Amino acid sequence: MPRTLGIDLGDRWIGLALGDPTGTYARPLEVVGRGDAFWKAIERLVTDEEVDRIVLGLPLNMDGSAGPRAKEALAFKAEIERRSGLPVDTWDERLTTVQAEAFLRSSGLSGSKRAQRVDKVAAQIILQSYLDRQKTPP
Repeated sequence: MPRTLGIDLGDRWIGLALGDPTGTYARPLEVVGRGDAFWKAIERLVTDEEVDRIVLGLPLNMDGSAGPRAKEALAFKAEIERRSGLPVDTWDERLTTVQAEAFLRSSGLSGSKRAQRVDKVAAQIILQSYLDRQKTPP
């Protein structure tokens, strides 16, 4: 059954999260480097997990405007669509890293262990909010 993949695009690392087949729950998956590692992960997930849609976090400014990072994410979105052939939706990711950090800190993880997990938890938050919105009528 098809699934949705969530992506948190960072400067060095990319966090990935995967939705369940019903489109109800997101779980953190992994953190990969930019470049070949990312593209190999996308290929693998499309095949192994039947990913049919991707949600990419869009880092808007706090006032909702699109700055340089958002423009970079939109260019990355186009590249993912071109290379994967899948539809890619963007989702406002303001404060998701802050939420992920707070969650990991409250779970008692040390600084180095938090750093290893923050991007995939941020991807989970992005994807979960997207999935929740899909289930709620506008």
